[in-house]
Amino acid sequence: MAVHWSVLYLVLSLYVVMYVSCSKQPNIVIIVADDLGWDDVSFHGSNQIPTPNIDKLAHSGVILNNYYVSPICTPTRSALLTGRHPIHTGLQHSVITSGQPYGLNLNETTLAEYLKPLGYSSHMVGKWHLGFYMKEATPTYRGFQSYYGYYNGKKDYYDHTDDSNGWWGYDFRDSMNIVPRNETFGLYSTELFTKRAVKVIETHDTSTPLFLYLAHQAVHSANPEDPLQAPPEAVYQFTNIWNPHRRNFAGMVSKLDESVGQVTAALEKSGLMDNTIILFTTDNGGPANGFDMNYASNWPLRGVKATHWEGGVRGTGFIYSKLLEKSGYVNTEMLHVCDFVPTLYDLAGGNSSQLKYLDGMNVWSTLSAGKTSPRTEILHNIDPLEGRSAIRVGRYKLIVGSNAAWAGWYHPSGSLPDERSPSPLKNSAAVECAPPPDKFTGCPTYCLFDIQTDPCEYTDIADQYPETVEYMLKRLAYYNSTMVPPLHPPVDPNANPKLFDYTWSPWLNLTDQLPHFVKIP
Repeated sequence: MAVHWSVLYLVLSLYVVMYVSCSKQPNIVIIVADDLGWDDVSFHGSNQIPTPNIDKLAHSGVILNNYYVSPICTPTRSALLTGRHPIHTGLQHSVITSGQPYGLNLNETTLAEYLKPLGYSSHMVGKWHLGFYMKEATPTYRGFQSYYGYYNGKKDYYDHTDDSNGWWGYDFRDSMNIVPRNETFGLYSTELFTKRAVKVIETHDTSTPLFLYLAHQAVHSANPEDPLQAPPEAVYQFTNIWNPHRRNFAGMVSKLDESVGQVTAALEKSGLMDNTIILFTTDNGGPANGFDMNYASNWPLRGVKATHWEGGVRGTGFIYSKLLEKSGYVNTEMLHVCDFVPTLYDLAGGNSSQLKYLDGMNVWSTLSAGKTSPRTEILHNIDPLEGRSAIRVGRYKLIVGSNAAWAGWYHPSGSLPDERSPSPLKNSAAVECAPPPDKFTGCPTYCLFDIQTDPCEYTDIADQYPETVEYMLKRLAYYNSTMVPPLHPPVDPNANPKLFDYTWSPWLNLTDQLPHFVKIP
């Protein structure tokens, strides 16, 4: 009998191996829009800037209406690629400024690295912003087979230079090679990145699954002398917007939408679309009303990028795939950007329960079938250097230590209050609130909001629910006990691009002693 059981076990084991190897692993395409606000896409109900290609995917997929990102760029990108919260990677304070000698720690594993043993071909296009102080910190050393893009947080859309810290330099790479300036000068970043993404799709060997990470520069502001850049023909479409800054911004959104359409068409033409999962997400809320030289809109949500108000952390996003069990609806379950690593890893054939130190959760049943999310709380952030933090538990959100700066409600500049579209799906994806109050304050101590009934954060109810406040403060204290110190060293003068023929380049060696390294707790 023992022999019989051994034979049966062997047969079952071989069957499992054959099933996994024969199962078609999905292609994964992640598209990140930089600084895209809640009200900058028409699927949220605004008619000011039509986004037909983005809307088509969103309406045919699953719109994520209770989905959260970090309030700024670097932390969100680290969470998206590692599944770990920024408080556990040391990236919870600010962004990586050009010339700072740090990045996503080398002991962190990216989604591209997780997918490599599963047979994926991984490629990245666009903005990195996770450190380039040494070559080992850059994309092709972090699991990507190819990279076409720029290292820093911003640059000019046409000459591809970054003006930061009083320094100036060119920032464009093809893997580790500097892209010749005569190949890119005068050409628009969004179009260049789209062209490369389409090429990756068209030349992909379909015998292996594809992971494409397309992190657009759009719609982030460029250098201060000309912050909002778009081709004239894109801007001319928006004569209805009288504010010139918002009009230029609309042109940038239009080119982003055009890019999504071209990438989608390439996936269809190549025959990959039927087995592809597309995640579209912003990296943070929009910098509205001139914040960071930009004119995004989070209306009617409160606040802007870099704040803990809903306008800073509620993410514009959706999932599209023909593999979804249920589609064409608005998902209101609680989701966080950390959740995509375990979700996608499991779909690719891995077992995320075997991955260590993840903060994300597998939410595929929530995304695909509309089931209840396993997530009941979200830590928005703890920044010990600024003394600010925020947490969401169930329907309630606690904000600690935020002042009144950029804490208002900013209608999209350049037009009268727009009418919402009559489309039922658009209306269900829109956030509707009464007119905002004339006066507002920050939360120098703390504020409590019921996000379910008050998504625009009009009414602080902390005094009415002291037990809820106490519980949420305890949750913050717990997370604080797990936090690693923030990484934020001063700018290194050795990073000056002048020393590298006016090109932003890695300037340290792996063997150098780097005191800011931290170990995973």
